[in-house]
Amino acid sequence: MELHRFRAGDAFPPMSWPKVGGGNLVVADERGWRMLVVYRGQHCPMCRKYLDRLNELLPAFRERGIGVAVVSADSHDKAEREAREEGWQFPVAYDLPIDHMRRLGLYISDPESPRQTDRPFAEPALFVVNPQGRTQVIAVTNAPFSRPDLAVVLDGLKMAQDDRAPIHGTA
Repeated sequence: MELHRFRAGDAFPPMSWPKVGGGNLVVADERGWRMLVVYRGQHCPMCRKYLDRLNELLPAFRERGIGVAVVSADSHDKAEREAREEGWQFPVAYDLPIDHMRRLGLYISDPESPRQTDRPFAEPALFVVNPQGRTQVIAVTNAPFSRPDLAVVLDGLKMAQDDRAPIHGTA
C-alpha cells in the first residue's frame, strides 16, 4: 500500500483521540502554536526516553506559547499507566486508529510478539501546527532512533516565531 503524503502547509486534519484524564485531543481545534508527537507506545523504551526529554523541555515550549501533546495507538490502560509512572505533564492521547495513521502519512508496524503490544502501532512522528492551523513542520520516521532533537526543534520554532518564517517544503 502506498503511504499517503501529508504535505507541509496543509491544514491539520480535524482528528480526535481520547485523552488520559478525560476529554478528547483535537489538534485542529486548538489555537496558537501546537506540537503533536506521535510515539510507538508503552512497549518502546526509546519513546519513553524521548517523551521524558519532552517533559523536561515542556516549560520552555510553554514559555514560547507552544502547546504540546502526544498520541499513540496504545489502549487507555497502557497510556494512563505510562503517563502516571513517568509523570508527564502534557496531554497524552491514545487509541490512534490505523486510518488516522495513514491519513497523517505515518509508518505502521505490526507487533513483533504479543509481549510487545496487541495491535499495529504508528512509528514516530512530530507535527507543528501554526496559529493559522497550517502544518508548519512535519517529521515522520520509520524508526524510534531517528527523531528530531527536541531542543533543536524548540530553537527552530523560536526562530520561526520571531522571524515569521514561511512554511518550507511546499513546492
